[in-house]
Amino acid sequence: MTKRIKIIIGLVLLLNILFVGTLVYELLKTGVIRLNYPDEKEFPVRGIDVSHHQGKIDWKKLARQDIRFAYIKATEGEDFLDEDFKHNWNAAKDAGIVPGAYHYFTLCKTGYEQANNFLSRIGTPSTNSLPPAVDLEFGGNCKARPSPEALHKELGIFINLVEQAWGCRVILYSTSDFYAAYLQKDFQKNPLWIRDLYRQPNKNNYREWQFWQYANRGKLDGIKGFVDLNVSRGDQKQFNSLLNCTGM
Repeated sequence: MTKRIKIIIGLVLLLNILFVGTLVYELLKTGVIRLNYPDEKEFPVRGIDVSHHQGKIDWKKLARQDIRFAYIKATEGEDFLDEDFKHNWNAAKDAGIVPGAYHYFTLCKTGYEQANNFLSRIGTPSTNSLPPAVDLEFGGNCKARPSPEALHKELGIFINLVEQAWGCRVILYSTSDFYAAYLQKDFQKNPLWIRDLYRQPNKNNYREWQFWQYANRGKLDGIKGFVDLNVSRGDQKQFNSLLNCTGM
């Protein structure tokens, strides 16, 4: 085989690799395929999390796709209210989907300010609903990076105020980098909701978790764009034990 032929073969192989890589990237980008497909027998309770970014949602269509629960964005920081929160909350309940409210925690405001914003918007504990959750991540956050001690203080204030009002543990949603920076050793009594788009969270990387966000480009009838996909750990009985803030 001549050197020229070897070069041609090498170029053909390289082009094939680039083509396949580009194709896989586009399929992942458009949500046609994803990296995680949680086993339905192991994780029978499926859910989503949404905000105003999803636009108008047909909740009854979602219910027909075996979506059991939905965490719905209520607030962010010290004064932001998601304009679609109340509608999404009521529409989800009407469709038979269990709702939960979440707050996006900004690193630039106090825990007291943010708890007041959240609690003033979501009202009193609701029957057949999930415990409140707090979204903890660097993505989309302000530039501040407080020390672990400072974050622990402000987040602790937020959690204590919300738990006093609702009578149950706040769920901690966290990305892997935020968890590594702030949560590995703190707030051990609060159930964990972990975002991992690459693999199933395991005990080598996280403590025991309750919810797993396994995809951020899910496609479901009833939502025009992408939506985050989640599962709850355990069966329906375990999921039901979370409802109605029955205890701490």
